[in-house]
Amino acid sequence: MSRDVGGPRPPVSRDRAAAVGLVLAAAVSPQLGAAFAVTLFDELGPAGAASLRLAFAAIVLWAIWRPRLTGDLRLAGAFGVALGLMNWSFYEAIDRIPLGVAVTIEFAGPLLVAVIGSRRPLDGVWIALAAAGIVLLVDPGGGSVDAAGVGFALAAATCWMAYIYLSKRTGAAFAGGSGLALAMAVGALIVLPAGVIQAEGALAEPDLLGSALVVALASSVLPYSLELEALRRLPEAVFGVLMSVDPAIAALAGFMVLDQDLGARELLAIAMVVVASAGAASLSHR
Repeated sequence: MSRDVGGPRPPVSRDRAAAVGLVLAAAVSPQLGAAFAVTLFDELGPAGAASLRLAFAAIVLWAIWRPRLTGDLRLAGAFGVALGLMNWSFYEAIDRIPLGVAVTIEFAGPLLVAVIGSRRPLDGVWIALAAAGIVLLVDPGGGSVDAAGVGFALAAATCWMAYIYLSKRTGAAFAGGSGLALAMAVGALIVLPAGVIQAEGALAEPDLLGSALVVALASSVLPYSLELEALRRLPEAVFGVLMSVDPAIAALAGFMVLDQDLGARELLAIAMVVVASAGAASLSHR
């Protein structure tokens, strides 16, 4: 007996397909925003740029969602701490190492989320491939990559793991994007002291404020909102591995916006991490 392949698909399938589209859109926007943010570091410093980005994002999200100080505020606060530290450490990383390199190292966070607790032998292969790619990228002993930049990228990876777990729970605990708005405000406050120290008086310069607003919209408001909606529809593991295109997009953005050329070794390492992520995604549990 044949199936009616032309019949309507289950709503769950349509919902899942929409969520995948949200994740892919959320992957492109922040890489372009990050590349543009690097151009602000000379005047603001990484912490100053991160501080303005988070502050503008919080203002926009509060204007849209008008959150109330009710519900699980500790959860929103923890989400905000992860958000703030993730952005700050990532900006410190891309101030020292190329954007594609930083994102590839940072991507170890969501990849671990995707396979953590798995007993499938093949997942060990993907992790080993990704680890080999990161080691090849870092080139330990070669001195070609700034060690502090690598450390900040690894810190961002850890914060990204916390972000994935806390974002899904925040999305379930708060209506719409109100939980994200609360968390963004907390993240801005976390980074503000370091931002004031690094940027000094430049935080109030009008032209820099306008540029920081663009970065906030591209890097925080749009992608985090899309990711929050995607995480309402997708398991954390699936979300984590769908972001596998991030390192490749970051390398392309770094090349186009910042003129950051990567050699054959770096491109091979990035490809290894992307393949590992895609392999994990293709076998991910429902």
